[in-house]
Amino acid sequence: MENGTTKKPPTEAVNRWNFGPSDRLAAAGGLSIRSIVHKITGNVDERGPQPLVPLGHGDPSVFPSFRISTSAEDAIVESLRSAQHNHYPPTVGLLSARRAIAEHLSENLPYELSPDDVFVTAGCNQAIELVAASLARPGANILLPRPGYPMYETHCVYSNLEIRHFDLVPEKGWQIDLDQVEQLSDENTVALVIINPSNPCGSVLSFEHMQKIAETASKLGIMIIADEVYSHSTFGGTPFVPMGVFGHIVPILTLGSLSKGWIVPGWRLGWVVMTDPKAILKETKVIDSIRNFLEISADPATFIQAAVPQIIERTKNGYFERIVNLLRVTAEICYAKIKEISCITCPRKPEASMFVMVKLELSLLDGINDDVDFCFKLAKEESVVLCPGSVLEMKNWLRITFAVEPSSLELGLERLKSFCQRHKKK
Repeated sequence: MENGTTKKPPTEAVNRWNFGPSDRLAAAGGLSIRSIVHKITGNVDERGPQPLVPLGHGDPSVFPSFRISTSAEDAIVESLRSAQHNHYPPTVGLLSARRAIAEHLSENLPYELSPDDVFVTAGCNQAIELVAASLARPGANILLPRPGYPMYETHCVYSNLEIRHFDLVPEKGWQIDLDQVEQLSDENTVALVIINPSNPCGSVLSFEHMQKIAETASKLGIMIIADEVYSHSTFGGTPFVPMGVFGHIVPILTLGSLSKGWIVPGWRLGWVVMTDPKAILKETKVIDSIRNFLEISADPATFIQAAVPQIIERTKNGYFERIVNLLRVTAEICYAKIKEISCITCPRKPEASMFVMVKLELSLLDGINDDVDFCFKLAKEESVVLCPGSVLEMKNWLRITFAVEPSSLELGLERLKSFCQRHKKK
C-alpha cells in the first residue's frame, strides 16, 4: 500500500501462466457415454409436467425391483464391522477375493483357474483402463467392436493406443465381421475386444462363432479381451459361453465385475482374469505390465474385497433367476412397444444384458437432424432420456435401456411413440 492505493502487478505477469487444460483428457472425456447422457438429461425440464424416465443409463440399482440380495448386503456389513479389513490390500487384490473369483469362474471352464490368474480392480472401468495402459506402446493398435462400450475408446485414446473398429452385423445377430477383423489387423495389432453378452446390442455369441473368433485371433497373433460383465444376464435361446473355454487356442484376458450381475455398480469391484494355459502372457511379459499398472493405481476398498467370498457363496441361484426373469419381461415389453413405432426399427429381439440397439429412420421424421438431435428434443419434449448411437460409433441409431421398472418402461416408450408421431412427416 502506498498513499492508500493497492500496488498492481505488471500486466504481462497477470496474462502469462504456464499451465492449461490437458488436450488428451479433453479428447478422452469427449468420448464418455456419461458425458452425453448427462447433457441430454440436462435438457429435461425439471419443472415438469412429466417426470423423467431414464432409458439411457446402465444402472438399474435405483429401481426397487432390481435390489441386490440381502445376503450380499449382510456380507458387506459383516466385513466392515469385523474391523479386520481397514488396511491397504495387496496391489493385485486380497488372496481370499482372488481365490473366490477364480473358483467361481472355473465352474464354467474346462480347467481350473488359480488366484494367481486373477487381478482385482476398482470396477470394470479400471479393468479396461488396466488393459489399455498395459498394451500401449508406440505404434500399437487395438480392434474394438462397433457398436461397443465407449469406455474402451476413452482409455485407448488416453493411453495413445490406436483404435480400429470392426463391425457387428445386425442382420447376423450382431456377429463379428471376421473378414473385416483380418483386413484391419497388421503387425502392430495387439488385441481384439469382444463384449459378450453384448452391451449395447443385447445379443449373445454362439459357441461356433466364438471358436472362429479365437481361431482368427490366434492366426493373427493377437490376444482377446473378453468383457463378460453381463454373464449373469442372459434370458434368450443362445446359452452364454465364457471366452475362456478357448484359452487353449489363444490367450484371453476376461473382464468382469459385481456391478451388473449383483446390481451394485457403486461398489466398484471388478477383475481381470487370465485364461492362458500355454503361459503366453507370461512369456511376452504382458503380466509384468499388468502388475506394474496395479503398483501405481488405486485399489478397491479392502472391506469390499474381503466380502467377495461370502457375496459369491451366499447369493443363491434364485436371486439371479429373479433378475433374469425380470429382464426377460422388460425385454419383451421393449421389443413389442418398439414394433409399434414406425420410425424405429429393431433388427433383433434382445436376449441378454440390459440394452437394445434400434435404427432411427430419419426419412420418416420432420425437423430431426440426426440421432443426437432426436435425443435432445425427446428429452425436452417428453422427459425421456435415450443414448444416441453416435457415441457408440453408430450414427442415427439409438440405445434403449430396458432394465427399469416395467411400468416406467411402458410409460417411457409410450412417450417415445407420441414424440415420433408428432414429428412424423406429413
